[in-house]
Amino acid sequence: MPRTREEARFRHPRHERRGEARLPGVAATLIAIALYLFLPQRLLIAPRYVLPALEGVLLIPLVAINPRRLTRQTRAFRVLSLTLVAVIAASNLLALGTLIHDLVSAGVKDGRELLVASLQIWLTNVIVFGLAYWELDRGGPVSRTQAPREELPLADFRFSQDENDDAVQEISDGSSKTSDWVPTLMDYLYVSVTNSTAFSPTDTMPLSSRAKFLMSVESVAALLTSLLVIARAVSILR
Repeated sequence: MPRTREEARFRHPRHERRGEARLPGVAATLIAIALYLFLPQRLLIAPRYVLPALEGVLLIPLVAINPRRLTRQTRAFRVLSLTLVAVIAASNLLALGTLIHDLVSAGVKDGRELLVASLQIWLTNVIVFGLAYWELDRGGPVSRTQAPREELPLADFRFSQDENDDAVQEISDGSSKTSDWVPTLMDYLYVSVTNSTAFSPTDTMPLSSRAKFLMSVESVAALLTSLLVIARAVSILR
């Protein structure tokens, strides 16, 4: 274990500039696409394979640019990555809106299908907002590992590691200031999970207006899914 903060910084130089691994982001995106693909047809805004095919087309060049680690970033890369997240988010929110509309106006009778669909939408919501936070915070995953801290855009989120440098050594050695720690996709997915279950921030605080807006949209969508859709589905099953 490093004995001083200077030694900790030397030992952990921002992931050794290797960049964040590409696989977790691809896996999360493919899971979100698959969850949408298996929704009931009446919740889809287009033929079943149209949006998943579009999302796959957007994903392919992103993987080609950074096949193993996220170290290269261009304007086209940023536009493609943000567009992909926006398409997944919009299609999932529209599916949620259709599901709520059907519940209110059409009197859906198949409670089991409704329950499964609501869980698919909730899980996709967690994944896509986690991806959105990951893509936006501090300029995105490439900037967070490849750019010096003084050149990073303002942070959208404040993690506990960002303020732990004055704690006991075994905690402070892993802080942002001491070890040059930066959040990865798993950290943003955790933020998304806690926001979708607690309907509010927990240990990670939104700082920017866009982060607060996104977390508000996610919380409301999760609240509607949990209280209205799932409760209605369970009542139909009884």
